[in-house]
Amino acid sequence: MIAEDETAAGNEEGENYFVSMTDMMIGVLFIFLIMLMSFALKFHKQTEDSSRVVKEVAPQLVKLQEDVERASQALQQARADRIELLQKIAQQLEQQNLRVQVDQEHGLLRLGENAVHFATNSAQLDAENKRKVELIADVLGRILPAYAQCKPQAACAGKTALETLLIEGHADTTGVDADNWSLSTNRAVSTYRAMIEKAPALRKLRNKRNEEIISVSGYGSTRAISEGKTVEALASNRRIDLRFVMDTDKSEELERVARITGKMRIEIDRLRDSIGLRK
Repeated sequence: MIAEDETAAGNEEGENYFVSMTDMMIGVLFIFLIMLMSFALKFHKQTEDSSRVVKEVAPQLVKLQEDVERASQALQQARADRIELLQKIAQQLEQQNLRVQVDQEHGLLRLGENAVHFATNSAQLDAENKRKVELIADVLGRILPAYAQCKPQAACAGKTALETLLIEGHADTTGVDADNWSLSTNRAVSTYRAMIEKAPALRKLRNKRNEEIISVSGYGSTRAISEGKTVEALASNRRIDLRFVMDTDKSEELERVARITGKMRIEIDRLRDSIGLRK
């Protein structure tokens, strides 16, 4: 239920890792295409090996391109679904007079001072802020089930599954830095508990590993959104962010792509040997 800040970083980095791996695989695809065309055009009249390699590698290139395109499309769909999810939540909160900020790029719903506010050096929710958290819990309870991992007996809504919803606590720069880490985490825990108390069904939402979707993390004062030491700036940094991480785990596809590129490299090396380009 309660995750350290490394968990939040791991989820975020895992998603970014998949983005970079997809981009890399697309680059690898074009490199192999260029290499194959170069060898074929230069040596197809000089050796039978080049013709054999072209015949063997070409279908693998087609399969590689299909895998990369499929992975890329899945990632784009996950982004679109997350944007839709963020907008739905923000719109319903607006109807409750709770103004939030949406960061589409990082999948964040920032609960500013208008939504959830903490006093200096405190992780307690007063009556008014607890009421606001309960409103947020109601909205999440209505929207999130459509994005949770589909059960075998349930009808899927066609949305990308939600991997994790991180309740992220933050602190301002006042006080002792070491204490701010536990303070920010406790703020996230207080928010979590108020949500679950209001909407217990949120704990039943699971990801594909059958883990609870909602967890918490604390970042101390390391992720300030306002500079300076004014009362307003400090208050804005004592906040809660909701980070939505979609299920974009395509490790099996990436492993398959790696196997294909490995076979292609062997074939191209054989061609290089046969025409004397490698000693």
